[in-house]
Amino acid sequence: MGILSNRVERSEIKAGDHLYTWRAVYTYSHHGIYVGGSKVVHFTRKKDSDPSNPDPDPLPSSCLTFPDCGFQRPDSGVILTCLDCFLKNGSLYQFEYGAHPSVFLAKLRGGTCTTAQADPPETVVHRAMYLLQNGFGNYDVFENNCEDFAIYCKTGLLPMDDPGIGRSGQASAVVGMPLAALLSTPFKLLVGGPVGMATVTAGMYCAGRYITDIGVRKDVVKVEVEGLAAHLGWRESGGERDLIDLSEEEVVVLEEEEQVDEEEESRRKRRRMI
Repeated sequence: MGILSNRVERSEIKAGDHLYTWRAVYTYSHHGIYVGGSKVVHFTRKKDSDPSNPDPDPLPSSCLTFPDCGFQRPDSGVILTCLDCFLKNGSLYQFEYGAHPSVFLAKLRGGTCTTAQADPPETVVHRAMYLLQNGFGNYDVFENNCEDFAIYCKTGLLPMDDPGIGRSGQASAVVGMPLAALLSTPFKLLVGGPVGMATVTAGMYCAGRYITDIGVRKDVVKVEVEGLAAHLGWRESGGERDLIDLSEEEVVVLEEEEQVDEEEESRRKRRRMI
């Protein structure tokens, strides 16, 4: 891998590597974890997703290489495919971990590297295979996409304060470019000509990408894959908890907690009246 390209040959990859390939003439990239045996675990929409919101990365209708290619649980977007079906005739690239900040900033295209350190390959493969059986929540192009899945498998890191903020450098780049252009507008009076303006915009874009990188952010924590559902089981929404794919036992626990909170609030009100 180099500064300008992370392209690799099939003979170079090993189990636990974070792979990606470009789609739609380099418009976006699709990411996954190589688990060995020419197979990749990656993340897309669930089989029963809304037909009006189609899968951004549909699989071929059949695979002549592996009979289990395309294994996917009905209620999960995590899928196992062969490397050929993952690539769809595209080139093979390897996501870079532990990138030096200067290297990270030199790669102007988001979704190719991170400053975060990767965990051992056996841990990465374990996470990917566990999530293949247990799911990774609902797919969201900005908050929970294929790159987010692969980065979690490699690092075990998740945002702590706001689970709605994804880890994807690709999504950050999409949002960051127009935002950088907007924020750099006041500098028109300070820089001369379009070259100066472009330089300021590019600088703000790179700075925005860097501070949102999973290896730089301070709001992330290490979450064991077995505890992932509990970590993401509910979110605060308007002061109330939204239940997301919880088991009956977990729902009962949350309802009991809510009841205790209500009783405590009722006691506080009575004390105020006295």
